[in-house]
Amino acid sequence: MTDPRPKQGKSVFIRTYGCQMNVYDSERMAGLLKPLGYGLADKPEGADLVILNTCHIREKAAEKVYSELGRLKRLKADKAKTGGEMKIAVAGCVAQAEGPEIAARAPQVDMVVGPQAYHRLPELIAKAARERGDVLDTDFAVEEKFDRLAAREAAGPSAFLTVQEGCDKFCTFCVVPYTRGAEVSRNVDAIVAEARSLAAQGVREITLIGQNVNAWASAPPAGVSGDQWGLGELCRHLAKIDGIERIRFTTSHPRDMDDGLIAALAEEEKLMPYLHLPVQAGSDKILKAMNRGHNGEHYVRLIERIRAARPDIALSGDFIVGFPGETNEDFEATLALVEEVGYASAYSFKYSRRPGTPGAAMGKQVAEDEKDARLARLQSLLESQRQAFNAAQIGAELPVLFEKPGRNEGQLVGRSPYLQSVHVRAPHSLLGKIVKVKIEDVTPNALAGALSSKEEAAA
Repeated sequence: MTDPRPKQGKSVFIRTYGCQMNVYDSERMAGLLKPLGYGLADKPEGADLVILNTCHIREKAAEKVYSELGRLKRLKADKAKTGGEMKIAVAGCVAQAEGPEIAARAPQVDMVVGPQAYHRLPELIAKAARERGDVLDTDFAVEEKFDRLAAREAAGPSAFLTVQEGCDKFCTFCVVPYTRGAEVSRNVDAIVAEARSLAAQGVREITLIGQNVNAWASAPPAGVSGDQWGLGELCRHLAKIDGIERIRFTTSHPRDMDDGLIAALAEEEKLMPYLHLPVQAGSDKILKAMNRGHNGEHYVRLIERIRAARPDIALSGDFIVGFPGETNEDFEATLALVEEVGYASAYSFKYSRRPGTPGAAMGKQVAEDEKDARLARLQSLLESQRQAFNAAQIGAELPVLFEKPGRNEGQLVGRSPYLQSVHVRAPHSLLGKIVKVKIEDVTPNALAGALSSKEEAAA
Protein backbone atom coordinates (compact mmCIF):
# COMPACT_ATOMS: atom_id res chain seq x y z
CA MET A 1 0.00 0.00 0.00
CA THR A 2 1.32 3.46 -0.92
CA ASP A 3 2.10 5.73 2.03
CA PRO A 4 0.07 8.93 1.43
CA ARG A 5 2.20 11.01 3.77
CA PRO A 6 4.46 13.52 2.04
CA LYS A 7 8.18 12.89 2.02
CA GLN A 8 10.61 15.17 3.79
CA GLY A 9 11.65 18.23 1.84
CA LYS A 10 8.29 19.15 0.31
CA SER A 11 7.26 22.79 0.11
CA VAL A 12 4.04 24.72 0.64
CA PHE A 13 3.22 28.21 -0.59
CA ILE A 14 0.41 30.02 1.23
CA ARG A 15 -1.16 33.16 -0.18
CA THR A 16 -3.22 35.03 2.40
CA TYR A 17 -6.04 37.41 1.57
CA GLY A 18 -7.98 39.66 3.94
CA CYS A 19 -8.07 40.09 7.69
CA GLN A 20 -5.81 39.36 10.65
CA MET A 21 -7.80 36.20 11.31
CA ASN A 22 -6.66 34.85 7.95
CA VAL A 23 -3.05 35.76 8.74
CA TYR A 24 -3.38 33.79 11.98
CA ASP A 25 -5.06 30.87 10.18
CA SER A 26 -2.27 30.76 7.59
CA GLU A 27 0.34 30.60 10.34
CA ARG A 28 -1.53 27.71 11.94
CA MET A 29 -1.81 25.85 8.62
CA ALA A 30 1.95 26.20 8.12
CA GLY A 31 2.44 24.81 11.63
CA LEU A 32 0.14 21.86 10.97
CA LEU A 33 2.06 20.98 7.81
CA LYS A 34 5.58 21.30 9.19
CA PRO A 35 5.55 17.87 10.95
CA LEU A 36 4.54 16.38 7.58
CA GLY A 37 7.75 17.65 6.03
CA TYR A 38 6.46 20.81 4.38
CA GLY A 39 8.72 23.86 4.47
CA LEU A 40 7.43 27.30 3.52
CA ALA A 41 8.10 28.44 -0.04
CA ASP A 42 8.28 32.13 -0.90
CA LYS A 43 6.64 31.69 -4.32
CA PRO A 44 4.18 29.22 -5.87
CA GLU A 45 6.44 28.15 -8.72
CA GLY A 46 7.67 24.64 -8.02
CA ALA A 47 5.80 24.25 -4.73
CA ASP A 48 4.35 20.84 -3.90
CA LEU A 49 1.30 22.38 -2.25
CA VAL A 50 -0.27 25.79 -2.83
CA ILE A 51 -2.93 27.12 -0.46
CA LEU A 52 -5.04 30.18 -1.22
CA ASN A 53 -6.42 31.36 2.12
CA THR A 54 -9.28 33.51 0.92
CA CYS A 55 -11.47 36.38 2.14
CA HIS A 56 -15.07 37.00 1.04
CA ILE A 57 -15.67 40.47 2.50
CA ARG A 58 -14.95 42.66 -0.50
CA GLU A 59 -16.57 42.63 -3.93
CA LYS A 60 -15.00 40.46 -6.62
CA ALA A 61 -13.16 38.39 -4.00
CA ALA A 62 -14.12 35.16 -5.73
CA GLU A 63 -13.13 36.51 -9.14
CA LYS A 64 -9.63 37.26 -7.81
CA VAL A 65 -9.39 33.69 -6.54
CA TYR A 66 -10.41 32.23 -9.91
CA SER A 67 -7.89 34.47 -11.65
CA GLU A 68 -5.14 33.18 -9.37
CA LEU A 69 -6.34 29.61 -9.91
CA GLY A 70 -5.92 30.10 -13.65
CA ARG A 71 -2.27 30.96 -13.15
CA LEU A 72 -1.80 28.04 -10.76
CA LYS A 73 -3.33 25.68 -13.31
CA ARG A 74 -0.47 26.51 -15.66
CA LEU A 75 2.13 26.08 -12.91
CA LYS A 76 0.59 22.74 -11.99
CA ALA A 77 0.81 21.60 -15.59
CA ASP A 78 4.42 22.77 -15.85
CA LYS A 79 5.38 20.76 -12.78
CA ALA A 80 3.61 17.68 -14.11
CA LYS A 81 5.70 17.88 -17.29
CA THR A 82 8.84 17.42 -15.20
CA GLY A 83 7.38 14.43 -13.36
CA GLY A 84 6.37 16.37 -10.26
CA GLU A 85 3.00 17.08 -8.71
CA MET A 86 1.45 20.24 -7.31
CA LYS A 87 -1.60 20.02 -5.07
CA ILE A 88 -3.83 23.10 -4.89
CA ALA A 89 -6.08 23.95 -1.95
CA VAL A 90 -8.57 26.80 -1.57
CA ALA A 91 -9.16 27.64 2.09
CA GLY A 92 -10.96 30.38 3.99
CA CYS A 93 -14.22 32.20 3.50
CA VAL A 94 -14.54 31.95 -0.29
CA ALA A 95 -14.07 28.20 0.13
CA GLN A 96 -16.85 28.17 2.72
CA ALA A 97 -19.24 30.27 0.63
CA GLU A 98 -18.56 28.81 -2.81
CA GLY A 99 -17.05 25.37 -2.22
CA PRO A 100 -19.14 23.35 -4.70
CA GLU A 101 -18.78 26.06 -7.38
CA ILE A 102 -15.01 26.11 -6.95
CA ALA A 103 -14.94 22.33 -7.38
CA ALA A 104 -17.05 22.63 -10.54
CA ARG A 105 -15.30 25.62 -12.12
CA ALA A 106 -11.70 24.81 -11.22
CA PRO A 107 -10.89 21.10 -11.62
CA GLN A 108 -7.23 21.87 -10.92
CA VAL A 109 -8.20 22.39 -7.26
CA ASP A 110 -7.57 19.29 -5.14
CA MET A 111 -8.95 20.50 -1.79
CA VAL A 112 -11.57 23.02 -0.67
CA VAL A 113 -11.24 23.75 3.05
CA GLY A 114 -13.50 26.04 5.06
CA PRO A 115 -12.08 28.29 7.81
CA GLN A 116 -13.38 26.00 10.55
CA ALA A 117 -11.93 22.85 8.98
CA TYR A 118 -8.28 23.66 8.22
CA HIS A 119 -7.13 21.72 11.30
CA ARG A 120 -7.98 18.62 9.24
CA LEU A 121 -5.54 19.56 6.47
CA PRO A 122 -3.19 16.58 7.12
CA GLU A 123 -6.13 14.18 6.71
CA LEU A 124 -7.33 15.98 3.58
CA ILE A 125 -3.87 15.86 2.02
CA ALA A 126 -3.71 12.13 2.65
CA LYS A 127 -7.17 11.71 1.17
CA ALA A 128 -6.26 13.78 -1.89
CA ALA A 129 -3.19 11.58 -2.40
CA ARG A 130 -5.35 8.44 -2.40
CA GLU A 131 -8.26 9.69 -4.47
CA ARG A 132 -8.77 11.49 -7.73
CA GLY A 133 -11.07 14.49 -7.74
CA ASP A 134 -11.50 17.31 -5.27
CA VAL A 135 -11.77 16.95 -1.50
CA LEU A 136 -14.35 19.25 0.07
CA ASP A 137 -14.53 20.02 3.82
CA THR A 138 -16.53 23.03 4.98
CA ASP A 139 -17.96 21.76 8.27
CA PHE A 140 -18.42 24.23 11.15
CA ALA A 141 -16.46 22.57 13.95
CA VAL A 142 -14.89 25.53 15.72
CA GLU A 143 -14.47 23.91 19.13
CA GLU A 144 -12.86 20.86 17.56
CA LYS A 145 -10.50 23.08 15.57
CA PHE A 146 -9.35 24.90 18.71
CA ASP A 147 -8.85 21.60 20.54
CA ARG A 148 -6.75 20.08 17.76
CA LEU A 149 -4.43 22.96 16.93
CA ALA A 150 -0.83 22.11 17.73
CA ALA A 151 1.64 24.49 19.35
CA ARG A 152 2.77 27.19 16.95
CA GLU A 153 6.13 28.74 16.23
CA ALA A 154 6.49 32.48 16.72
CA ALA A 155 7.60 34.47 13.69
CA GLY A 156 8.75 37.58 15.55
CA PRO A 157 8.25 39.64 18.70
CA SER A 158 4.56 40.26 18.00
CA ALA A 159 1.86 37.70 17.26
CA PHE A 160 -1.86 37.32 16.70
CA LEU A 161 -3.78 35.05 19.06
CA THR A 162 -7.31 33.96 18.21
CA VAL A 163 -9.66 34.06 21.19
CA GLN A 164 -13.04 34.23 19.44
CA GLU A 165 -14.51 33.35 16.06
CA GLY A 166 -17.77 33.91 14.26
CA CYS A 167 -20.48 36.53 14.52
CA ASP A 168 -24.09 36.63 15.73
CA LYS A 169 -24.77 40.25 14.74
CA PHE A 170 -25.93 39.65 11.13
CA CYS A 171 -25.18 43.09 9.75
CA THR A 172 -27.02 43.22 6.44
CA PHE A 173 -23.87 43.97 4.43
CA CYS A 174 -21.70 41.18 5.86
CA VAL A 175 -21.04 37.54 4.95
CA VAL A 176 -19.08 36.65 8.10
CA PRO A 177 -21.96 34.91 9.96
CA TYR A 178 -22.42 32.67 6.90
CA THR A 179 -18.75 31.88 6.33
CA ARG A 180 -17.37 31.82 9.90
CA GLY A 181 -20.50 30.70 11.76
CA ALA A 182 -21.86 31.69 15.15
CA GLU A 183 -19.81 33.35 17.89
CA VAL A 184 -17.59 30.87 19.72
CA SER A 185 -15.07 31.71 22.45
CA ARG A 186 -11.94 29.75 23.30
CA ASN A 187 -11.55 28.78 26.94
CA VAL A 188 -9.14 30.67 29.16
CA ASP A 189 -6.72 27.80 29.74
CA ALA A 190 -6.15 27.25 26.01
CA ILE A 191 -5.57 30.96 25.41
CA VAL A 192 -3.15 31.23 28.34
CA ALA A 193 -1.22 28.15 27.20
CA GLU A 194 -0.73 29.62 23.74
CA ALA A 195 0.23 33.02 25.13
CA ARG A 196 2.81 31.43 27.45
CA SER A 197 4.25 29.43 24.58
CA LEU A 198 4.57 32.59 22.49
CA ALA A 199 6.19 34.47 25.38
CA ALA A 200 8.73 31.66 25.84
CA GLN A 201 9.67 32.12 22.17
CA GLY A 202 10.36 35.84 22.57
CA VAL A 203 6.98 37.32 21.71
CA ARG A 204 6.49 40.57 23.60
CA GLU A 205 3.21 41.75 22.09
CA ILE A 206 0.05 39.74 21.50
CA THR A 207 -3.00 40.90 19.60
CA LEU A 208 -6.16 39.06 20.60
CA ILE A 209 -8.30 38.62 17.50
CA GLY A 210 -11.83 37.63 16.65
CA GLN A 211 -14.60 38.71 14.31
CA ASN A 212 -16.20 40.34 17.38
CA VAL A 213 -13.33 39.98 19.81
CA ASN A 214 -15.04 41.86 22.64
CA ALA A 215 -17.91 39.35 22.50
CA TRP A 216 -15.46 36.87 24.06
CA ALA A 217 -16.87 35.25 27.20
CA SER A 218 -15.85 32.15 29.09
CA ALA A 219 -15.82 30.59 32.52
CA PRO A 220 -12.82 31.70 34.60
CA PRO A 221 -9.93 29.29 35.22
CA ALA A 222 -10.30 26.62 37.88
CA GLY A 223 -9.95 28.06 41.36
CA VAL A 224 -11.05 31.56 40.33
CA SER A 225 -14.44 32.73 41.56
CA GLY A 226 -17.11 34.12 39.28
CA ASP A 227 -19.58 32.78 36.77
CA GLN A 228 -18.16 34.27 33.58
CA TRP A 229 -15.30 36.42 32.39
CA GLY A 230 -15.39 39.02 29.65
CA LEU A 231 -12.53 40.30 27.52
CA GLY A 232 -11.44 42.78 30.19
CA GLU A 233 -10.84 40.01 32.71
CA LEU A 234 -9.01 37.96 30.09
CA CYS A 235 -6.68 40.87 29.26
CA ARG A 236 -5.88 41.41 32.93
CA HIS A 237 -5.12 37.69 33.31
CA LEU A 238 -2.85 37.57 30.27
CA ALA A 239 -1.00 40.65 31.50
CA LYS A 240 0.36 38.54 34.37
CA ILE A 241 2.34 36.32 31.98
CA ASP A 242 6.08 36.98 32.22
CA GLY A 243 7.46 38.27 28.94
CA ILE A 244 4.20 39.64 27.56
CA GLU A 245 4.63 43.41 27.66
CA ARG A 246 1.90 44.58 25.30
CA ILE A 247 -1.67 43.46 24.67
CA ARG A 248 -4.00 44.59 21.90
CA PHE A 249 -7.37 43.33 20.66
CA THR A 250 -9.31 43.61 17.41
CA THR A 251 -11.94 43.81 15.95
CA SER A 252 -14.47 45.15 18.48
CA HIS A 253 -18.19 45.83 18.12
CA PRO A 254 -19.79 48.82 19.88
CA ARG A 255 -22.57 46.59 21.26
CA ASP A 256 -20.01 44.46 23.14
CA MET A 257 -17.91 47.29 24.62
CA ASP A 258 -18.80 46.69 28.27
CA ASP A 259 -17.80 48.41 31.52
CA GLY A 260 -15.31 45.68 32.41
CA LEU A 261 -13.33 46.17 29.21
CA ILE A 262 -13.38 49.96 29.52
CA ALA A 263 -12.11 49.65 33.11
CA ALA A 264 -9.33 47.32 31.95
CA LEU A 265 -8.26 49.89 29.34
CA ALA A 266 -8.06 52.47 32.12
CA GLU A 267 -6.20 50.35 34.64
CA GLU A 268 -4.04 47.79 32.83
CA GLU A 269 -0.81 49.39 31.61
CA LYS A 270 -0.01 46.54 29.24
CA LEU A 271 -3.18 47.22 27.26
CA MET A 272 -2.11 49.52 24.44
CA PRO A 273 -3.92 52.87 24.01
CA TYR A 274 -5.31 51.95 20.60
CA LEU A 275 -8.85 50.81 19.85
CA HIS A 276 -10.36 49.70 16.55
CA LEU A 277 -14.10 50.25 16.97
CA PRO A 278 -16.02 50.24 13.66
CA VAL A 279 -19.14 52.40 13.33
CA GLN A 280 -19.70 52.00 9.54
CA ALA A 281 -21.96 55.08 9.13
CA GLY A 282 -23.15 58.20 10.92
CA SER A 283 -26.79 58.16 9.82
CA ASP A 284 -29.22 56.47 12.20
CA LYS A 285 -31.39 55.46 9.25
CA ILE A 286 -28.47 53.71 7.57
CA LEU A 287 -27.24 52.13 10.81
CA LYS A 288 -30.71 50.66 11.29
CA ALA A 289 -30.77 49.37 7.71
CA MET A 290 -27.36 47.82 8.34
CA ASN A 291 -28.75 46.12 11.50
CA ARG A 292 -25.87 47.48 13.54
CA GLY A 293 -27.88 47.56 16.77
CA HIS A 294 -26.68 51.04 17.77
CA ASN A 295 -27.13 54.59 16.57
CA GLY A 296 -24.71 57.45 16.09
CA GLU A 297 -25.44 59.01 19.48
CA HIS A 298 -24.74 55.71 21.27
CA TYR A 299 -21.42 55.39 19.47
CA VAL A 300 -20.31 58.97 20.23
CA ARG A 301 -21.27 58.68 23.92
CA LEU A 302 -19.40 55.36 24.09
CA ILE A 303 -16.29 57.02 22.70
CA GLU A 304 -16.61 59.75 25.33
CA ARG A 305 -16.69 57.12 28.10
CA ILE A 306 -13.66 55.33 26.67
CA ARG A 307 -11.67 58.56 26.38
CA ALA A 308 -12.60 59.56 29.90
CA ALA A 309 -11.21 56.23 31.10
CA ARG A 310 -8.11 56.29 28.83
CA PRO A 311 -7.36 59.87 27.72
CA ASP A 312 -4.36 58.88 25.58
CA ILE A 313 -6.29 56.37 23.48
CA ALA A 314 -6.10 56.51 19.69
CA LEU A 315 -9.16 55.44 17.72
CA SER A 316 -9.49 53.51 14.49
CA GLY A 317 -12.70 52.75 12.64
CA ASP A 318 -14.39 51.18 9.62
CA PHE A 319 -16.72 53.02 7.26
CA ILE A 320 -18.94 51.97 4.37
CA VAL A 321 -20.24 54.56 1.92
CA GLY A 322 -23.06 54.08 -0.56
CA PHE A 323 -25.10 51.55 1.41
CA PRO A 324 -28.52 51.04 -0.23
CA GLY A 325 -30.76 54.01 0.47
CA GLU A 326 -27.92 56.32 1.56
CA THR A 327 -28.77 59.91 0.60
CA ASN A 328 -26.49 62.94 0.54
CA GLU A 329 -27.93 63.88 3.94
CA ASP A 330 -27.07 60.42 5.32
CA PHE A 331 -23.53 60.71 4.01
CA GLU A 332 -23.12 64.16 5.53
CA ALA A 333 -24.06 62.58 8.89
CA THR A 334 -21.11 60.20 8.48
CA LEU A 335 -18.75 63.12 7.82
CA ALA A 336 -20.15 64.91 10.86
CA LEU A 337 -19.54 61.88 13.07
CA VAL A 338 -15.95 61.61 11.83
CA GLU A 339 -15.40 65.29 12.59
CA GLU A 340 -16.82 64.89 16.09
CA VAL A 341 -14.92 61.71 17.02
CA GLY A 342 -11.53 62.23 15.34
CA TYR A 343 -9.61 59.14 14.20
CA ALA A 344 -5.92 58.26 14.24
CA SER A 345 -6.50 55.76 11.44
CA ALA A 346 -9.42 54.21 9.60
CA TYR A 347 -10.52 51.85 6.85
CA SER A 348 -13.18 52.99 4.41
CA PHE A 349 -14.84 51.23 1.50
CA LYS A 350 -17.60 51.51 -1.03
CA TYR A 351 -20.55 49.25 -0.31
CA SER A 352 -20.40 46.09 -2.40
CA ARG A 353 -23.15 43.54 -2.76
CA ARG A 354 -22.31 40.22 -1.18
CA PRO A 355 -24.45 37.37 -2.51
CA GLY A 356 -26.74 35.90 0.11
CA THR A 357 -26.77 38.96 2.38
CA PRO A 358 -29.94 41.04 2.95
CA GLY A 359 -28.23 44.16 1.63
CA ALA A 360 -27.75 42.60 -1.79
CA ALA A 361 -31.53 42.41 -2.28
CA MET A 362 -32.31 45.92 -1.04
CA GLY A 363 -33.66 48.58 -3.33
CA LYS A 364 -32.24 52.09 -3.79
CA GLN A 365 -28.75 50.87 -4.63
CA VAL A 366 -26.41 53.85 -4.91
CA ALA A 367 -24.75 54.54 -8.29
CA GLU A 368 -21.06 53.67 -8.50
CA ASP A 369 -19.98 57.17 -9.51
CA GLU A 370 -21.77 58.58 -6.45
CA LYS A 371 -20.06 56.00 -4.23
CA ASP A 372 -16.70 57.01 -5.72
CA ALA A 373 -17.32 60.70 -5.01
CA ARG A 374 -18.43 60.06 -1.43
CA LEU A 375 -15.54 57.73 -0.71
CA ALA A 376 -13.06 60.32 -1.99
CA ARG A 377 -14.50 62.98 0.36
CA LEU A 378 -14.53 60.63 3.35
CA GLN A 379 -11.01 59.38 2.75
CA SER A 380 -9.72 62.92 2.39
CA LEU A 381 -11.15 63.81 5.81
CA LEU A 382 -9.87 60.61 7.44
CA GLU A 383 -6.42 61.10 5.93
CA SER A 384 -6.22 64.66 7.25
CA GLN A 385 -7.04 63.34 10.73
CA ARG A 386 -4.45 60.58 10.44
CA GLN A 387 -1.76 63.04 9.37
CA ALA A 388 -2.66 65.42 12.19
CA PHE A 389 -2.45 62.62 14.76
CA ASN A 390 0.94 61.50 13.45
CA ALA A 391 2.29 65.05 13.34
CA ALA A 392 1.25 65.51 16.98
CA GLN A 393 3.78 62.80 17.94
CA ILE A 394 6.76 64.90 16.82
CA GLY A 395 8.88 65.68 19.85
CA ALA A 396 7.33 62.91 21.95
CA GLU A 397 9.25 59.96 23.35
CA LEU A 398 7.38 56.76 22.57
CA PRO A 399 8.18 53.17 23.58
CA VAL A 400 8.76 51.28 20.33
CA LEU A 401 8.83 47.51 19.90
CA PHE A 402 11.43 46.79 17.22
CA GLU A 403 10.14 44.04 14.93
CA LYS A 404 12.41 43.82 11.88
CA PRO A 405 15.36 45.38 10.04
CA GLY A 406 14.54 48.38 7.86
CA ARG A 407 15.31 48.81 4.19
CA ASN A 408 18.33 50.99 4.90
CA GLU A 409 21.58 49.83 6.45
CA GLY A 410 21.57 50.12 10.23
CA GLN A 411 17.85 50.79 10.40
CA LEU A 412 15.18 49.02 12.45
CA VAL A 413 11.40 49.21 12.11
CA GLY A 414 9.07 48.96 15.05
CA ARG A 415 5.58 49.83 16.30
CA SER A 416 4.50 52.61 18.60
CA PRO A 417 1.78 52.07 21.22
CA TYR A 418 -0.59 53.57 18.63
CA LEU A 419 0.35 50.91 16.03
CA GLN A 420 2.30 53.39 13.91
CA SER A 421 5.31 52.13 12.02
CA VAL A 422 8.49 53.79 13.35
CA HIS A 423 11.84 53.88 11.51
CA VAL A 424 14.99 54.35 13.58
CA ARG A 425 18.74 53.97 13.14
CA ALA A 426 19.49 51.37 15.80
CA PRO A 427 21.68 48.31 16.35
CA HIS A 428 20.39 44.87 15.41
CA SER A 429 20.70 43.85 19.07
CA LEU A 430 17.54 45.83 19.84
CA LEU A 431 15.29 43.60 17.71
CA GLY A 432 12.50 42.22 19.87
CA LYS A 433 13.00 44.87 22.54
CA ILE A 434 10.88 47.84 23.59
CA VAL A 435 12.93 51.04 23.75
CA LYS A 436 12.22 54.76 24.01
CA VAL A 437 12.39 56.64 20.73
CA LYS A 438 12.14 60.40 20.24
CA ILE A 439 9.94 61.11 17.23
CA GLU A 440 11.58 63.60 14.89
CA ASP A 441 9.67 63.43 11.62
CA VAL A 442 6.61 62.08 9.85
CA THR A 443 6.70 60.35 6.47
CA PRO A 444 3.57 59.49 4.44
CA ASN A 445 3.20 56.07 6.06
CA ALA A 446 5.40 56.08 9.14
CA LEU A 447 7.16 58.01 11.87
CA ALA A 448 10.91 58.56 11.98
CA GLY A 449 12.89 59.02 15.15
CA ALA A 450 16.07 58.46 17.07
CA LEU A 451 16.93 56.48 20.17
CA SER A 452 16.70 58.57 23.30
CA SER A 453 20.14 59.44 24.70
CA LYS A 454 19.66 56.96 27.54
CA GLU A 455 18.66 54.13 25.18
CA GLU A 456 21.52 54.97 22.78
CA ALA A 457 24.03 54.78 25.60
CA ALA A 458 22.64 51.43 26.73
CA ALA A 459 22.77 50.02 23.20
